[in-house]
Amino acid sequence: MAINVGDTIPSATLRHKDENGIHEITTEELFGGKTVALFALPGAFTPTCSAQHLPGFVNNAAALKAKGVDTITCLSVNDAFVMDAWGQAQNVGNTVLMLADGNCEFTQAVDLVLDASGGGMGQRSLRYSMLVEDGVVKQLNVEAPGQFEKSTAETMLGQM
Repeated sequence: MAINVGDTIPSATLRHKDENGIHEITTEELFGGKTVALFALPGAFTPTCSAQHLPGFVNNAAALKAKGVDTITCLSVNDAFVMDAWGQAQNVGNTVLMLADGNCEFTQAVDLVLDASGGGMGQRSLRYSMLVEDGVVKQLNVEAPGQFEKSTAETMLGQM
């Protein structure tokens, strides 16, 4: 059953890459004692993700932080190398933490998996955004496959 508002984030290990290499981060480390705006998408370098979803959160980072968000994170079922390269290509800098869920561990745990095998992409994440406070989901905006309407940074700002 998919995660819902009021649920606690399940335990999983994610990865991110920086100038010092690849680092693991647990969901407990990521969400514990913090307010996190997490948005997930089907894939790095894909059209809607690159043209709208990621740039929307980068452009609204200051407004999200002003409303109490400690960390803005982008999650995709890609590897840490791809997420790092995509972040660099999109000039993300330190505004968004680019997280890799390469084994689909977190995505399966929250049951927000998109079967994109018909397009040759395998198991991916549905497009969604969630606001998490100290490990508890406060807002959740899941898109239907192929849609981009309610998981935007602007929607999240309006919910805060």
